[in-house]
Amino acid sequence: MSSDTGASWRLERDTDDILWLWADRQGSSTNVLGSAVLAELDTHLASIAASPPRGVVVLSAKKSGFIAGADIKEFTGLSAAESGYRLIRAGQQALERLARLSCPTVAAIHGFALGGGLELALACRYRVAVGDERLSLGLPEVRLGIHPGFGGTVRSVRLMGVRPALRMMLTGKPVRAEQALRLGLVDQLVGEPDLKAAARAILLQAPPPRRAPLLERMLGWPLVRPAVRRSLIAQVADEAPADHYPAPYAIIDLWARYAAHGPAAFEAEARSIARLFTTETARNLIRVFLLQDRLKALGGKASGPLDRVHVIGAGLMGGDIAAWAALRGCTVTLEDRETRLIEPALRRAQELFARRLPDRRRAAAAAARLSADPDGGGVAQADVVIEAITESLPAKRELYAAIEPRLKAGALLATNTSSLMLDQLARDLAEPSRLLGMHFFNPVAQMPLVEIIHSQATDPAALRSAIAFARRLDKLPLPCRSAPGFIVNRVLMPYLREALLAAEEGVPLIAIDQTAKRFGMPMGPVELADVVGLDVLAQVGAIIAAGVGRPVPELKRLSELIALGKLGRKSGEGFYPWRDGKPVKPASAQPPPSDLTDRLILVLINESVACLREGLTEDADLIDAAVIFGTGFAPFRGGPLAYARAQGISVLLERLAALTARYGERFQPDSGWSLLAGGAGSRVDALSYRNP
Repeated sequence: MSSDTGASWRLERDTDDILWLWADRQGSSTNVLGSAVLAELDTHLASIAASPPRGVVVLSAKKSGFIAGADIKEFTGLSAAESGYRLIRAGQQALERLARLSCPTVAAIHGFALGGGLELALACRYRVAVGDERLSLGLPEVRLGIHPGFGGTVRSVRLMGVRPALRMMLTGKPVRAEQALRLGLVDQLVGEPDLKAAARAILLQAPPPRRAPLLERMLGWPLVRPAVRRSLIAQVADEAPADHYPAPYAIIDLWARYAAHGPAAFEAEARSIARLFTTETARNLIRVFLLQDRLKALGGKASGPLDRVHVIGAGLMGGDIAAWAALRGCTVTLEDRETRLIEPALRRAQELFARRLPDRRRAAAAAARLSADPDGGGVAQADVVIEAITESLPAKRELYAAIEPRLKAGALLATNTSSLMLDQLARDLAEPSRLLGMHFFNPVAQMPLVEIIHSQATDPAALRSAIAFARRLDKLPLPCRSAPGFIVNRVLMPYLREALLAAEEGVPLIAIDQTAKRFGMPMGPVELADVVGLDVLAQVGAIIAAGVGRPVPELKRLSELIALGKLGRKSGEGFYPWRDGKPVKPASAQPPPSDLTDRLILVLINESVACLREGLTEDADLIDAAVIFGTGFAPFRGGPLAYARAQGISVLLERLAALTARYGERFQPDSGWSLLAGGAGSRVDALSYRNP
C-alpha cells in the first residue's frame, strides 16, 4: 500500500488499486472545508485524474464525523461580491473535478456531513453511511443567510428530486439515517465496523448511480415549474419575509431558472451566494453562528461527576428541566410535595422522549432514568441539585436550610430563579460559595440558552462545573453576574411593559404584535406575555423594577385579567383567548402609531446598554448572544447592540430623546451608550462581575 500525506488530506492506495482519500485536517478535531483545504484537495484530484485508480473512497479520520462544512470564518472577511465569487468558484471547481473522475467514487460517512461536507459527498457517485443515531446530513446554509455554494443547489435536486432537496435547503434542517436512506441521499446504511467494507463493495459492484424519481423530475419541466415556484414562495413567505431573509427566495429562483441543469446552474449558484455574502442578513446570521460557537466553547472540565441530578419542584419548569436532563443521559430524581404533583411532569416527559427518540428502546431507557422522588431521597446522591420552586425568597431559603446538610461534598446547588439575587438567596447557607443560578427558559426543550448566574461569593470551580453541566445538556451557557433579572428578563421586561402601556393607550393588541413581528421578533410581546403567564409577568416585573430602583407602572388591564384568573395560555385566556395552544387573534387592525416600533425596540436596546454598563457579562457580544438566544430577538439583525451600531448610535440617541420628551423618563438614554461606541466587542473588564 502506498500513501501520501498533506496538511488536510491523506491518500492511501491499496493492493486492489482502491484509493482511500482521508479528510484529516491537522490541528483540528473537526474537518472543515477552508480555501486551503479545498486547494489541497484539488491538487490531489488532478493527480488522481491523471492516473485513475480502480475507485476512490472519501472518508474522515476524525472521530466526530465526516466534514462539518465550509470554514465560516472565511466568510466574515468578504467585503465584495467578486471576492466571494472567486472563493466559491474555487470550491465548485474542486468538487466538479471529483464528480468528473472516470473511476467510481464513494463517500463513506459517519457522524455528520453538513453544508460543504454534504456537497462533497454529493459530488461522489455513491454514498454509504453509518446508520446510527449520530448520523446527521444537511444543508443548513440558509440559517447563515446564504445557500449551498459548492454545487449543492444543483446536485441535491438531481439526486433526491425537487421537493425533498428544496425542503432540506429551505429549512436548513438535517435528516437522520432512515430518512436519508428513504430520500436516496445515501445508498446504504451499515454498522460502523462495516463502513470501509461497504464502501469497497459498492465500488467493486459499480451499480448505476441513483437519480431522482420521475415524478420529481417532472416538477422541473418548463410548463410545471412556474406553479411549483409560486407554491414554494407561498410556503416560505409565512416564516421568512423576503426583506429579512433573501436566501430562501434565491434558492427557489435558482431552481426555477435553471432546473438544476447545465453548467449555467453552477455559475448562477456561485454568483447568487456571492451576492448574499454582502447582505446585512448574512453578515449578522454568520455573526450569530460564531456567537453560538463562542458559547459552546465555554464548556470546560467539571470539578466532579455530573451524572446524577435531583430537581426540586415538578411544575412546568422543574419538570421539563428534569425531563431534558434524563433525555441527555443523566439519572434524574424529581421531587415535589406529593407524587400526584409529579405525575403530570412524568407524562410530559414521556411525550418528550417519544418525540425526540423515535427508537422505542432509547425512549424507554430515557424514561427509566427519570423517577418520582416525593421524599427527596435523591438529594444525598446527586451531583447537581436544581431548585425550581415558586419565586419566593423565604420559600427558597427554607428549602436550602433543609437540604444543605444532606448535600454530598462537591455537589452543585443551583436555582432556576428568574429574578432573585444570589446573595439574598445564599444569606443563611453554611457554604454560600456552592450556590449559583442556572436560569433555563420556557419551553426548556426548545430554548437553547441557560444563564449561569454567579456572584462574588461563587466558587470558580462551581461556576466551571455549572457551565460544563449546561454543555452536557446541549445548552448554550452564558455566564452572568447576579443582578435583578440577570440579562434576558432584565431586557425583556421593559419591552413587554411598553407593549402593555401601548395597549392601555388604546393601541390594538394585534397591531402591537404585528409591529414587533414586522421588525423580526418571533412572537409579538402581547402574545409573549400570555405565554409567560400574566401572574408571572407581574411578579417578576415587580421584583426587577424594585431591584433596579424603578417605579412599577400601573397596568389596569393586566391587573384586571389577573384578578379574573385569566393568566394567559395556561388558563385558556389572557389578553387573547387560547385554543389548542394557539392564540385566537382578530384578522386585522388599524395601523399602529408611527413611533410604536421605536417604543418597543429602543426601550429594549436601552436596557441592553444598561446591562453592558453594569458589566453583567464579559462584553457586548455576549449581551447580544443572551438576548438572541434567550428571547429570539431578530437574529438577522445581529443582536440589539449590533443593531444599534448598524443604525448609528447618534441616530438612536436622538430618537430616544424624542421619545423621552413625548412619553417620559423611561426612555432616558442610559449613560452606558458611550461604552457601546468603543468597538466591536466593547469589553468592560473594569466593570465585569462587580457591582457598578
